[in-house]
Amino acid sequence: MKEALVRFAREARRRWRRSLQVRVVMLTALLGLVVSLLLGTYLYQRIGNGLERDRIEASSYEAQTLVSAVQAQWDTSTAKTLDDLNTVTRDLINAYLAPPGPNPSRYVVLARSPASTGAVVAAGFESGPVRLADLSTELRSALTAAPERQQIQVTEIELDGASVPAVVVGSVVQLPTAGAYDLYLVYPMQREATTMRLIANALGLGALILVLLVAAIAWVVTRQVVEPVRRAAVVSQRLAAGKLDERMTASGTDDLALLGTSFNAMADSLQSQIRQLESLSAVQQRFVSDVSHELRTPLTTIRMAVDLIHDSRDDFTAPVARSAELLAGQLDRFEALLTDLLEISRFDAGAAVLHLEPVDLRTIVRSVVEASAPLAMRRGSAVSIHAPSRPAVAEVDERRVERILRNLVVNAIEHGEGRPIDIWVRSTDEAVAILVEDHGVGLGPGEASLVFTRFWRADPARARTTGGTGLGLAISLEDARLHDGWLQAWGRPGEGSRFRLTLPAREGHRLTSSPLPLAPESSR
Repeated sequence: MKEALVRFAREARRRWRRSLQVRVVMLTALLGLVVSLLLGTYLYQRIGNGLERDRIEASSYEAQTLVSAVQAQWDTSTAKTLDDLNTVTRDLINAYLAPPGPNPSRYVVLARSPASTGAVVAAGFESGPVRLADLSTELRSALTAAPERQQIQVTEIELDGASVPAVVVGSVVQLPTAGAYDLYLVYPMQREATTMRLIANALGLGALILVLLVAAIAWVVTRQVVEPVRRAAVVSQRLAAGKLDERMTASGTDDLALLGTSFNAMADSLQSQIRQLESLSAVQQRFVSDVSHELRTPLTTIRMAVDLIHDSRDDFTAPVARSAELLAGQLDRFEALLTDLLEISRFDAGAAVLHLEPVDLRTIVRSVVEASAPLAMRRGSAVSIHAPSRPAVAEVDERRVERILRNLVVNAIEHGEGRPIDIWVRSTDEAVAILVEDHGVGLGPGEASLVFTRFWRADPARARTTGGTGLGLAISLEDARLHDGWLQAWGRPGEGSRFRLTLPAREGHRLTSSPLPLAPESSR
């Protein structure tokens, strides 16, 4: 039972958050219920007060008439003895004041007035279940204080085990030879109570029906408004998914129809612009690919000529020999740039594919460090590997991961200012991380997100002494994304920079964290 309630609460909370129609209907029903309660309470009180006031007026008038009639009979009575007086009193009350029947409309209580000083004490009278003790002392005291006036009070009496409101009218009468007596006429308001119960039931049922009708009306009205919005949301999702031909159904001339028409016009404009951009992108990609391929043939011829000239540079004069060396170096950079452009064009065309196999990334790191050792020696940077003793295995494309690490290590050596380079390797059951850290010039504010931009350079005036093309980190980022991995950068001016590659250990696994922190402990 508890689990069912929890599920119901969760489902209700989910619907409340996600459905505008449910919120509008519920709020409308709640406001309708509040208004119905307030209005019903006001009407119930007004009707109850009106019935009570009418009952008091009718009881007062009737009591005054009956008391006058019975007092006239007492005044003409010839009773001389106490027994005769009691008999006359009982007969008069039964004849004039106490109506017969199982459900009388009033009850009578006759008791000697506390201020009476007569020598003869007549017997009191109580009809039905009402007794003198049931009447309040406040009413009796008020009647004693002002015997010439009629006293009225609304109170509760017990009838058949139930509490019933009643109007009590008190008057002072004069009995022959016995003096002043208090006469109370009690008028139960059973019919009024029954009427109020019927009214309460009718108001409650009416409020419930009103709330349901208001909720139904709100549901219909909001559905007419929300349904086009929902259709627009569905069409928007399909447009975002690449289905550019999706459109809304728009008919009529109202505001919702205008929304559909405007949405369709926006979708047409977006489709036209996207297709135009796709066409331009395809042309650009084809141009880069074609140019890169076409350059291969003349570049091969130039490479052969440059190699021949470079090998014969010792036979040239010093300026010509230096020109041959510069020509060979720039041709190397040109070939590297051409290779990177071809790789970028494959990424842009979506033609890049992975060849995954389990690989110990420690082996790749060591091979990259060994390959870059001559560059590190020239720059004066010592490269240290901090790897665990156990294998750091992941399902990766070894060629692409090696290219990523080569770009990161070479980049660290080039910008490390001859200071040590640290490479950290950590692995878990879910991911493998490699972090390349240098202690060189570092990165300025906001540059950590720009280093992966194509052809971006932190210092445009800085020469690329190692022949970089400006595309290495951009290609590395695409390679990491192709593995569903992360490639992130951190740096501070004068403190160095850190590049972290995080790859899932298994194909299809979604990364949630990295085994290595990106920023050093001192800056976290």
